[in-house]
Amino acid sequence: MTQDETISAPAPQRAKRMPREMRRRQLLDCALQVFVAKGYHSASMDDIADVAQVSKPVLYQHFPGKHELFLDLLDSHLGQLEQMLTQALGSTEDNKERVSATMTAFYEFISREDEAYRLLFTSGMDNDEAVQPRMDRFHDNVAVAIAEVIADDTGQPMAEATLLGHGLIGMVTSAARHWSRLSERPDLDVSSQLTSRLAWRGISGFPREQDGVVPTQ
Repeated sequence: MTQDETISAPAPQRAKRMPREMRRRQLLDCALQVFVAKGYHSASMDDIADVAQVSKPVLYQHFPGKHELFLDLLDSHLGQLEQMLTQALGSTEDNKERVSATMTAFYEFISREDEAYRLLFTSGMDNDEAVQPRMDRFHDNVAVAIAEVIADDTGQPMAEATLLGHGLIGMVTSAARHWSRLSERPDLDVSSQLTSRLAWRGISGFPREQDGVVPTQ
């Protein structure tokens, strides 16, 4: 190649700039991949910038730091899971089917390919002063949604119904987290039905308001 040809050769094109909101979404998606693969504490802004194929200054234009990125993702996926669970609760008037639908929704979230559940349940951030109130609010919101169904159906006071709601969401959280860690998992449908049967055997022991008596075993 001659010197003239070298000088006149076209320069490599710069990557096309994304609209701000599209870039932000891309950075969040890449951050999720990194947090899932490495965990919060081992992940770095360099890792996220590398996966997103952007410079660190571009990353910092959108997020002040790793913690803010994590909280944004946590809020988004907690909101998604809460919506899935509340939709399942409202999907039927049959309480047995309602329990089954809610348990299935939880397992479906746990089994998603993006493994976003790791942010919520296995990130090691439970005691973080910004994370803990978010998780508490999520559990409270879902427990109250369950409690409203229980109170309406059985006449239980809301305080008691809310306690039952927290018990149910704690049970499925524990069971689903265990399921997610297994190298050989039972089928998702089988697992969700086992959990829903366990929950139903407990919650169905509370009489409907019109029954007025606790059923004997």
